[in-house]
Amino acid sequence: MIKKISTFMATTLPIVAFALTPTGARAQSYSGNFPVTLTQSQIGGNATYCVTLTDNGTAGRPHSGPASVTGVVPGGPLVGTFQLIGQLLTVTIQDPSSGSGQDAGLVFVAPASDGHIGTGVFDEVFGGEELNSAVAAFGVKNGC
Repeated sequence: MIKKISTFMATTLPIVAFALTPTGARAQSYSGNFPVTLTQSQIGGNATYCVTLTDNGTAGRPHSGPASVTGVVPGGPLVGTFQLIGQLLTVTIQDPSSGSGQDAGLVFVAPASDGHIGTGVFDEVFGGEELNSAVAAFGVKNGC
């Protein structure tokens, strides 16, 4: 009887430990680059950007950190931060190219789970007002 209990405990203990592990600890990292295709834009046509995320927990949440976007303006990447809040990925990028001395904000929000990012929305904000919005379809990790 004791041997059966020991065998049962040896089998179930790792399963229980895995089940009690917080979801974030089992989730995949979001570090990498993702192509993002914007469609149904209010201004202009479709566009494709490359969003690069560094998932190191430095922006206040377990899955968060620095972010950058290329393909928006010539002269190098624009930078900002990202956070995974529940199952929503939010990327906020500063865009100093407005010419007025104030930064615009590029915001991408999409559902995310286990290192994969789905289709969400893009919003360009300046002075508290929306300048442009679009559907934002994230491609495969390390796809750009």
